[in-house]
Order: sequence, then structure tokens, then C-alpha cells
Amino acid sequence: MARPNRKPKGRPMDGWLIVDKPSGIGSTDVVNKLKRAFNAQKVGHGGTLDPLATGVLPIAFGAATKMVPYVMDGTKTYRFTLRFGEARDTDDAEGQVIETSDARPTDAQIRAALPAFIGDIMQVPPIFSAIKINGARAYDLARDGQIPEMAARPARVDKFELESRPDADTAVFTVQSGKGVYMRSLARDIARAAGSVGHIAVLRRMRVGPFLEDAAIPLDKLTGSEDTPPPSPDLLLPVTTALADIPALALTEAEAARLSYGQTISMVEFMGRIPGDASPDGGLVRAMAGERLKGLVRLDSGLVKPERWLSPGDNTLLPVQPMPDGETD
Repeated sequence: MARPNRKPKGRPMDGWLIVDKPSGIGSTDVVNKLKRAFNAQKVGHGGTLDPLATGVLPIAFGAATKMVPYVMDGTKTYRFTLRFGEARDTDDAEGQVIETSDARPTDAQIRAALPAFIGDIMQVPPIFSAIKINGARAYDLARDGQIPEMAARPARVDKFELESRPDADTAVFTVQSGKGVYMRSLARDIARAAGSVGHIAVLRRMRVGPFLEDAAIPLDKLTGSEDTPPPSPDLLLPVTTALADIPALALTEAEAARLSYGQTISMVEFMGRIPGDASPDGGLVRAMAGERLKGLVRLDSGLVKPERWLSPGDNTLLPVQPMPDGETD
């Protein structure tokens, strides 16, 4: 006998909540707390923060969970304090000391080392990270005493600046980066490049895509106690807020209709309208007809290709089925 479909637990709700994550709690734990607090059906997060870290953690409810990949691709801004003299196995203050150094670099030595870490770089992730190696998480291998061999990966760092030097043992940096850049690796590597060893003592994220520190709500104001009523869904931002910092491409209604049916259009037809900050080699742009969001399209091989299109009824982005080869126009 077929089992009846079970009704999902919790209230259906869609949108984004920007949380100021405190130190000492993981991103998944934040998601679980908010799912209970809001009694929500479906909740996820837009970019992991280590337990040590604080700051902007976008929380996706319902339909917003489908936007998470676009948020994670967005620009991120961090501030971290690097402590010189001790390398740790986690590359942050929570790990065990594995190496020490008496060297303390000067400001000039630090600034001289910075350019090598700006732009398109290759970065070795921390051994305590969620990267999979032969099917196992690197942090699980490390905890079991198996030191994983971490391969260098491409990373994009747009800004890496020495902000202040509180004392000889510490330095404060600001970083603007793309997807998948490990601040712990940057701290570890800049310390070595400047002639010492070090680890992150304090880390704060101030921006994820369009979500900024000023809009973040402290977690304890949302979870409260068991005696307080659940927070209001009115706190959630619209689902499409996640796309606000993606470059916009102006469309006519006719162009929007063609793309909505899965047609691709030559970029030549959009000459003069392609956003200057959009990459022609796989860049994602918002398709806009006037002030109305129509969907997301990708620039690739001289073509504008539809990727997701907005469903007017529930404001969610649905995948677009591309037309077979030879049916572009």
C-alpha cells in the first residue's frame, strides 16, 4: 500500500534574512535555530562561516534556497586579525600550535608581500575544510590524524590591504574576494611570505553579494527564548533581493519573450547594452525589461543564453529549457 504524502512540517515562507552570526556557532547550527524560531518549512544559508567567524550570514527561506548558488558567487568582504608567531593546524585560533617563529615582520615587509595574493591566484585550502578528498571531508580526515594532501585551487582576490597594526604580534587586514577564497589560507600564506608564521585570531564578514553588514540582525534578537513569540515573516527580504548586485542587461519585451522560450540571441544584437562589468566568457547578468526583472541569462561564446526565468506567480526563478542546437535566432 502506498504511503500518503506527508505534509511538510512548519510554515511555508519565502525570502532572505540577513543574520549577524556570533562567534562560537556553525552556520548549520544557525540555520537549525532559525528554522525552529520561525517554524519554517525550508531554510538554508548562502555561504559558510567558520564557528570562530562573525558577521553577515544570508539565510534563505523557501524559494530563496534556489538562489543560494548566485549569492555564493557574489563579492564578499572580510576583515581579519592575523596573529604572528604561531602556525596552527586549523589556521585559526581554535587549532593546535604546530610551528612557532620569533620573527615579526615590519609593515613594509607585509605590504611588499601583498601583491602576490591579489588577482587570480592559486590557493591551498586549509586541511580543516569541507573539501572532499576521495569521498571524505578534509576536516574528518584531519581529525582522524590523516593529514590530507590539499591541492592548490584557483581563487580570485580583488583587494587585500593592511588596515592597521595594533602591535608587533598582530595585523588587521581587509579583503574583497570572489567565491571559495579561504581567509585562513590568506592569513597563513601572507604570514609566511612576510617571513614569519601566523593564524587568524579574529574574522568578520561584512558583505555577501548585495547583503551588507548594516542590514544584519544579531542572532539572539531572532531566536529569543521559548517564551517569546516566533519572529515575524515580515522581516524577510524578497527572494529576488539576492540578485541585486548582478549586472543588469536591458531587454525589449520581444527579446524577453524569445529568451523565455529558451532561444539564445547573438550578443551583437545587444551591442551598446552589455554591462561593462559582465564577463563575456560565462558572465551572469540580470535580464531586465524596464524596471522588471525577467530572469537570469549568461553571456557565452558570443551568445546571450537564458538560464532561469522568473515565474510571475510566486516570484521564483525556474530553469529555462534551451532550444536544440540550430534553433537560435
